[in-house]
Amino acid sequence: MDTLNPATTMDAVTLRVGDLETMSSYYAGALALTPLEERTQGREVHRVLGRGTVPMVKLVHTPDLPGVDPRQAGLYHTAFLFDDEASLAATVYRAAQNPTSRFAGSSDHFVSEAFYFTDPEGNGIELYRDRSRSQWKYDDGEIFMTTQYLDPRAYLQQHLTQETLDAAAQHAGRVGHVHLQVGDVAAARTFYVDALGFESTATGVPGALFASAGGYHHHIAMNTWHSAGAGPRAASLGLGDVAVSVPTREDLDALAERLSSRGIPFSDDGRAVRVSDPWGTQVTVAATAATADDLLG
Repeated sequence: MDTLNPATTMDAVTLRVGDLETMSSYYAGALALTPLEERTQGREVHRVLGRGTVPMVKLVHTPDLPGVDPRQAGLYHTAFLFDDEASLAATVYRAAQNPTSRFAGSSDHFVSEAFYFTDPEGNGIELYRDRSRSQWKYDDGEIFMTTQYLDPRAYLQQHLTQETLDAAAQHAGRVGHVHLQVGDVAAARTFYVDALGFESTATGVPGALFASAGGYHHHIAMNTWHSAGAGPRAASLGLGDVAVSVPTREDLDALAERLSSRGIPFSDDGRAVRVSDPWGTQVTVAATAATADDLLG
């Protein structure tokens, strides 16, 4: 078992934040996420937000840390996935109207339609929806992805309705993929593909690698566009944990065997395996999708 189970998915991303109320208000207002649960652990306050019962982000209040360094390894963006054009448009409109939101562009990637924002503390966000897999194309065995301009005004005019906007928080959402900044693509491949078990899906973008489980276009992406040569991460605000969900305990056993055979240290509490990539980014792989209680436990 050299690869992750095809049913592998992504879970809520953890962000360390300096201003919990500002950041919580942003994700609630701009992305229509609902606070699900909160817990205090020592001096830290941990708050989980999501859609319905699905956690999508955990905010950890750590105000003594320095701000996000855009050139160090860590988060490029968290990508929140929506089921259809209407629910995506409703969330994009809310994010665009939020006064603390920064719009960073929009693209048609052929496999998906995506809109990009930056939150008040500098964390990247992608809001997207997938096209049907029957529409995807392949080039030499790799998934064909491109970047073409997507007119945000035209998209909203075509797909946004008042009814969907009013009910945005009731529409399903989840973390579809996480895009990371790394210091070296080859080292990232060794960790995320060879050891963790994702499979490469697109290698033709200079300075980047896309990988997934089960033939998805990507669950994880790694790039060096702003972080080439970066060493281990310094403690700072920003990305705290990348969460991955696998179906069974047997999948965790296979992962533990891969990590052990490569001499990569990890912890295993029975429900989840935790390991850090070469730049100190923590990855948690858990058997079954995490609940708010799991994230706060």
